[in-house]
Amino acid sequence: MRATYQHCCLKYVTNEKMTNQSLRSRFGIEERNAATASRIIGDTLNEGLVKNDDPNTNSKKYAKYIPFWA
Repeated sequence: MRATYQHCCLKYVTNEKMTNQSLRSRFGIEERNAATASRIIGDTLNEGLVKNDDPNTNSKKYAKYIPFWA
């Protein structure tokens, strides 16, 4: 979760947002194992380290995340 949070922070300071795809790329997770990245993001969300960029959307497929302090 700490690495996920740090990845999210790095993305944020470069004017980007963390996505499932960006996390898979960073961790070297194959696309067929996208559920693993989703689980990691979910755990990090539950810990309050990241938050959904647009809390009004229910789409998990196109979700983007930002650090909790942003």
